[in-house]
Amino acid sequence: MITKTTKVNSVAEYISGFPKEIQKLLKELRATIIKTVPDAEEVISYQMPAYKYYGMLVYFAGYKNHIGFYPGVSSIEKFKKEIAVFKSAKGSVQFPLDKPLPLQLVTEMVVFKLKENLNKAAIKTKKKK
Repeated sequence: MITKTTKVNSVAEYISGFPKEIQKLLKELRATIIKTVPDAEEVISYQMPAYKYYGMLVYFAGYKNHIGFYPGVSSIEKFKKEIAVFKSAKGSVQFPLDKPLPLQLVTEMVVFKLKENLNKAAIKTKKKK
């Protein structure tokens, strides 16, 4: 299984380092993010899969007992009620392995973060003019 010290070069390589049942969930999460923002750049950052589009969008990671999803502080705050059933922290939420992933919620969080990134990019563009 992938650990914090395991060095990986691609998201596919990252996912392949987990047991089959965790791979299935990671693949679902990856596909949902890509479907939501097809033009996002897929990278490994902090040894986790991450997605960039006008800045960082989201990260995710597999663990022994959960999938960590990292949409940032503003997304966690915005979706506080929706994620109340999950363990969460300032910029992350944990999805347990024994329940289906809340893919609609993930989509909404990615869209929120995308809009936030696009707004920041527009503001930067205006300041340069």
